[in-house]
Amino acid sequence: MIENGTAVAPMVADASDRVFLVPDTGGAERGAGFDARVRRGSRRYVDVAAMLAGGLPEPPAPLLLARSDGHCLFYEGQVNVLFGDPESGKTLIALAALSELALGRRRSVFVDIDHNGPEAIVGRLLALGVDPAYLGDPGLFRYMEPEGRNDLLDIVAFLRTWEPAAAVVDSLGELLPLLGRKSNDPDDFTTAHSDVLKPIAVAGAAVIGIDHLAKNTDSRAAGPTGTAAKRRTVSGASIRVTVKEQFVPGRGGSAVLTVNKDRHGGLRRHCPLGSKEPPAGTFSVIPLPDGALGWDIAPPHHLDAEHLSGVAQPDLAALDRLDPPPRSVRDAAERLRWGNDRTTAALREWRRSRNTPRNEEQP
Repeated sequence: MIENGTAVAPMVADASDRVFLVPDTGGAERGAGFDARVRRGSRRYVDVAAMLAGGLPEPPAPLLLARSDGHCLFYEGQVNVLFGDPESGKTLIALAALSELALGRRRSVFVDIDHNGPEAIVGRLLALGVDPAYLGDPGLFRYMEPEGRNDLLDIVAFLRTWEPAAAVVDSLGELLPLLGRKSNDPDDFTTAHSDVLKPIAVAGAAVIGIDHLAKNTDSRAAGPTGTAAKRRTVSGASIRVTVKEQFVPGRGGSAVLTVNKDRHGGLRRHCPLGSKEPPAGTFSVIPLPDGALGWDIAPPHHLDAEHLSGVAQPDLAALDRLDPPPRSVRDAAERLRWGNDRTTAALREWRRSRNTPRNEEQP
């Protein structure tokens, strides 16, 4: 909130020494205390005996973007994602994570593929209380706006040696076209992930990719727009952002955060049980007397009951838009083109949360 290891065996060149070396696994072993030099080595096998020498290490835990109870949302050394509708606060949330790093004078970078512009990004960071001296120090903060594919790949090569603690990539929707690849092709996204996102994460950064929701109702319930490979390649946490109180300059706003994916489970263990997409907290921006902005992430127990039901908020919103209101599961399923299970769960929660009486099924 802002308001004002385990040792490994040495590497050897002679395979006859029977030392099984650590491969490049995309940073998933970072939390196990592996030496960075070995972690980035291109090797075939993990020395499991060395890894277990001091006992099985704990799985990675999120270390960036803290809620008010101290639990964090994003994993360092992993690819994380924030996704939601336009103007839902995604970029602001990512910048809040960078402002957290600024307090500890740790390196961060904003890769602006979406052309927000340096004035907008730096202005928001200043409003969030980031020290101008931090932003003006190229050894601590970088704003980078790639002009094309080769420029972006040069940026990635630089960041692999610069090793920022966090890298925001805004947005994933613009990433594939910039690389000359198709947005809905799973192989194209996997290649883009391997060329851009994964190398930065392997260098130790908490990569925060910003993405959008599709217009199709069924796709919106599943996650970000485009290929399903986007969800598969998330090695950290994928967070859905749903606006609760619209963000307005000078007046603040709020958004509900829910866990769409958590590969290591370190975030889910601190969220309510019993739902496929549990709430992770409510992000709020609060105007301060001096004109600056404070921010806070309240733990899930502060959320409205509708966000604890396991039914995605967009499904409830889709039912709200039906005119006339749905009379039955069959009526809603036909008009929204949903499956029966999804419609039944959403309609039950919609009636409960809107205090709407149940109608009898129509013939």
